[in-house]
Amino acid sequence: MIHLLGVSKSYGDSLALSQIDLQIDSRRTTVLIGPSGCGKSTILRLMTGLVRPDEGRVLVRGEELAAANVLTVRRHIGYVIQEGGLFAHLAARGNVVLMARYLKWPRERMERRLLELAELVRLPRDLLERYPAELSGGQRQRVSLMRALMLDPDVLLLDEPLGALDPMVRHDLQEDLKRIFRELNKTVVLVTHDMAEAAFFADTIVLMRDGAIVQRGTIRELIERPADEFVTRFINAQRSPPELAGRRA
Repeated sequence: MIHLLGVSKSYGDSLALSQIDLQIDSRRTTVLIGPSGCGKSTILRLMTGLVRPDEGRVLVRGEELAAANVLTVRRHIGYVIQEGGLFAHLAARGNVVLMARYLKWPRERMERRLLELAELVRLPRDLLERYPAELSGGQRQRVSLMRALMLDPDVLLLDEPLGALDPMVRHDLQEDLKRIFRELNKTVVLVTHDMAEAAFFADTIVLMRDGAIVQRGTIRELIERPADEFVTRFINAQRSPPELAGRRA
């Protein structure tokens, strides 16, 4: 579905990515994980064309991202940014249907899709009329997910979507997200800093450090056949390493 081929990216003197080669498989969930500043979020921005690589190419569905096609390609990608990124001046309904309205969808089609998504993410319909400040953190994330799914994209990108939530809300949303990924059968790329969360969601984990990929594989492969000492240290830094594989199962 998505290929990064020899991609490098710097911000001023800071190297974010160095010669990255990464393949994202269709209809699977790939989780990017690693220390802060290792380049995880930059990869998502490259996939959406929000930033351009200094070197290398980004291909989505076999088509190289370029200025001429980036807006068209983005319509096939849903993107949930950190803390949701909802527009404060729009009610939940307005946030969700924003792109559909821009594309001039008929009102009935928009309403039908809106209600389908509210049911999918388990958001009570009466909350659609509330503004982001009137919603809880978990509710805002559900609205953000609805917005990302409004155009029925092929690819769903999520940048630490649960990082700011309290543990109980986070647990409930993890369960709902996993159900949604399974029901929709889409290509998902999720960024997290939590190895237990990565193990819970991932078909494939991509562990990064200093702008490079250290190891790509299942949680069991990372635990039992680590590529180097960093992989083991990173996993052991999490609270309950033995539970990681069990939670994924």
